[in-house]
Amino acid sequence: MKRDLPSLALYAQVKEHISRKIQDGTWPAGHRLPSEHELVAQFGISRMTVNRALRELVDQGRITRVAGVGSFVAEDKPQSTLLQIANIASEIRHRGHDYRCQMLAVERVAASPDVAAWLDLRAGESVFHSLCLHRENETPVQLEERYVNPLVVPDYLAQDFTAMPPSEYLVRNVPFDQIEHLVDAVLPTAEQAEHLAMSMADPCLLLTRRTWTRTTPVTWVRCLHPASRYRLGSRFRANGNPSSG
Repeated sequence: MKRDLPSLALYAQVKEHISRKIQDGTWPAGHRLPSEHELVAQFGISRMTVNRALRELVDQGRITRVAGVGSFVAEDKPQSTLLQIANIASEIRHRGHDYRCQMLAVERVAASPDVAAWLDLRAGESVFHSLCLHRENETPVQLEERYVNPLVVPDYLAQDFTAMPPSEYLVRNVPFDQIEHLVDAVLPTAEQAEHLAMSMADPCLLLTRRTWTRTTPVTWVRCLHPASRYRLGSRFRANGNPSSG
């Protein structure tokens, strides 16, 4: 087969070929991909190279592989926005699914050096800490660990977060004028993997967010999503404003 992407590494050519078929709808969700043997013959490359391409597509959530059966185009994953503070409860309910917030911890703790630096406090100062698990149809989709500046949100610990999750409470009650979002690909710790009912070898997307009100930090939160169950992204206009609707 003549390759139309000679500048790409061999495994990347296979990835590009499969990704293009998925992107243009030629291979819809659930479609069975050609076998490794067929891809080896089609591209004239080694099975090891094909296997690398398929592994990376699995890691990216584009395909799934079933041992002894084959590789399939993955179902679309829910997507959460990066340009605003998403309400995960509303997103899940909008899809017609059941939502539940399971609180694992709500407490006052001494700020570690890292937490103090993120919230512009002194190490050892009192901060509020919460840990909760967001479930969609009882499947864990996000583990949220949050630190809150008690000087800005003094009533945080008194809230019933099973009725209104922490993010929604803060958006409704604390005006913010700046948001910072960072996204990293990470592997979960043993404790995180247990909470999310996943393997420690499976990748996660870690969204780290800070918000400010009048230059004072309000909260520092880390939201961990199993990459196979969720995606993060945004669509925005050329003027920088997020799309609505």
